[in-house]
Amino acid sequence: MTSLNRLAHKVAIVTGAASGIGSATARLFADEGATVIAVDRPGSAIATVHADQPRIVPLAQDVTGEGAPEAIVVAALAAGGGLDILFNNAGVSANALGELTTDAQWDNTFAVNVRAVFRLCRAAIPALRERAATTGRARIINTASVMAQRTDIGLSAYTASKHAVAGLSKTLALELGKYGITVNYLLPGAIHTGMTAASFQDEKIRAVWAKKAALRRLGQPIDMARSVLLLASDEADFITGHGLVADGGLTLRT
Repeated sequence: MTSLNRLAHKVAIVTGAASGIGSATARLFADEGATVIAVDRPGSAIATVHADQPRIVPLAQDVTGEGAPEAIVVAALAAGGGLDILFNNAGVSANALGELTTDAQWDNTFAVNVRAVFRLCRAAIPALRERAATTGRARIINTASVMAQRTDIGLSAYTASKHAVAGLSKTLALELGKYGITVNYLLPGAIHTGMTAASFQDEKIRAVWAKKAALRRLGQPIDMARSVLLLASDEADFITGHGLVADGGLTLRT
């Protein structure tokens, strides 16, 4: 696919960028001309996975760390002199019946999926506001899930956390719109990523989920990256507080 340089001269932060949706988005953003701060945990593949893309600056940082939000924003300012796009994508899953979900499972799910997202948004807002004052726009995009609208058995912590991401995104959209900062959230369906790979290795499970989608296939990380690019692009200036469902028609069935 030919690059249109839709993000030329922009600076973006992408978390969870060592694999899956984050990795695909970091690469697509860079291919479209952005300087990308690609963030993932120390010990992940973040130091090497994007070595062939000079526009991607790897940063080994645990998003739940005490000083992580400030360190990530500082890295973006150092690499690109400003910040145009924040894509909060890092997340974890938890699967246990409500009565069997431990405090530790609940707390870890919210620490990564909600608290870290909020803290990085908070740290990035001044830089985004400064950029928007010059260019007229800046972007925050958060990864939620179709489970921000629905649910399933065993997903008490995960579903609650993704509902929280949706609520946070809508509230920030209302607060930041006057500065030209849009805030939207992505709702992926059944996507073949590192987080879901273990389940989808089972051919029967993979076939069931593919059949549920109107498009009769699982989503791929690049499908999500293209959806994020839409929300990050200049063409999305009048879209804010929106949850973009990118599920191949998975949730069309009642």
